[in-house]
Amino acid sequence: MKKTGIKRIMAVLLSLMLMGTLAACGSEKAGDTGKETTETGTDKNADTDKSTPIRIGSKNFTENLIVAELYALALEDKGYTVDRKFNLASSAVHTALVNNDIDLYPEYTGTGLLSVLQHDLLTDPDEVYTTVKDEYKSKFNLVWLDYAPANDGQGLVITKKASDEYGIKTISDLQKNADKIRFASQGEFDERDDGIPALEKTYGKFNFKSSKIYDNALKYQVLSNDEADVAPAYTTEGALTDDQYVLLTDDKQVWPPYNLAPVVRQELLDTYPQIADILNAVDKDLTTEKITKLNAEVDLDKKEYEEVAGEFFINEVLKSTK
Repeated sequence: MKKTGIKRIMAVLLSLMLMGTLAACGSEKAGDTGKETTETGTDKNADTDKSTPIRIGSKNFTENLIVAELYALALEDKGYTVDRKFNLASSAVHTALVNNDIDLYPEYTGTGLLSVLQHDLLTDPDEVYTTVKDEYKSKFNLVWLDYAPANDGQGLVITKKASDEYGIKTISDLQKNADKIRFASQGEFDERDDGIPALEKTYGKFNFKSSKIYDNALKYQVLSNDEADVAPAYTTEGALTDDQYVLLTDDKQVWPPYNLAPVVRQELLDTYPQIADILNAVDKDLTTEKITKLNAEVDLDKKEYEEVAGEFFINEVLKSTK
């Protein structure tokens, strides 16, 4: 009942803002980005029919749902009709885009590089982005818009207690002090190419004091109960907002970047070229710290992802675009 009430309040607020934004659309001037016209020289802000639904997809986990909802809110705020096709399997969402079942969704540069294009590992964010952008266009006629600062990549989390006691802030520090550290393994991380083998190839051998296998879902419980000191993690997990944990810096850049970006069908951009700027305006606000906090609000505070996205859209995205 409480969540329903909040949703209704959010809907009213968004409706009011939508009315104000639409009224102001006619007076908005294009910025000096060099991208304000189409290739034919047509004004991108010219009136277009916005009644055809834009089908936005998402993967089936918290972060992707939040970001997809932000894209949907941003387009609706500009008068577009949106059809949400969320909670798609991660293995199916790219195929859905290629098959014209959806028009766009939030993707990660590292996923595009390694899982879709099957490329060898690259670690420079701009190089990864340029590679996926060029090859998606040539192979699939899909467009990567600007990537966000947010990076949801592989990482290692250590308890603040162990970090302070042994001066461990980076993975190099961890390697030098591994004999004092209890490692909470997830089993496959010890064998995966991008797990311990990749770390040891770059940083040297990790001679942990102990290494035990735990279920991934229990890792923060294991750390907080002082059963282990360090565990594999992803860099935007909501639990990382808790100051009893420290995310170690990958100082030798073993892992590829997983920056968020909208991937869009070229045909959609041909019809609605102005949506590129709308979606890019969302992404520029998405830092790793912000998306981690949003994830925490859903996964730890048990808010609905629609509510979390709506609040962020009002408080951050709309304010930054005025």
